[in-house]
Amino acid sequence: MDGYLGSYAPLGLLALVGVLIVGGGFFANSLLRPRRPNAAAGKRDTYECGLDPVPGGWAQMQIRYYLYAYLYVLFAVEAVFLFPWAVVYLQAGLAVIAEMAIFVGVLALGLLYAWRKRALTWQ
Repeated sequence: MDGYLGSYAPLGLLALVGVLIVGGGFFANSLLRPRRPNAAAGKRDTYECGLDPVPGGWAQMQIRYYLYAYLYVLFAVEAVFLFPWAVVYLQAGLAVIAEMAIFVGVLALGLLYAWRKRALTWQ
C-alpha cells in the first residue's frame, strides 16, 4: 500500500482487531453467562452484605478536607517548578534566583497564613 492513505492501514487494522477483541469478549460473555440468574432474596440489592442500603447517597464532607487537598496541590506544583530550576541553578543568573525567591516567598506567606488561621491542625 503506497501513498498517503496507505500509511493509515496499520492503524485501521489495529482498530479493527481491537473492535473484534471487544466484540468477541461480549459474544463469549453472552454464551457463557447463566440464562436465568439466581433470584435469591437480596441478590439484586445494591449491597449483598446483609444490611439494607440506606436511602439516599448524599453525605456531608467537611471543608477542611478540601483545604488540605488544595494545600497539597499547591505545594506539589511548587515542587514541580523547583526541580527544573534546581537543575540549572549554577547556570542561572541573579535575576532567575530572585524570581524563584519571590515565588517561594509568596508560597511561604500562604503557608504562614494557613498556619496562623490554624487550618493545618487536625481536629
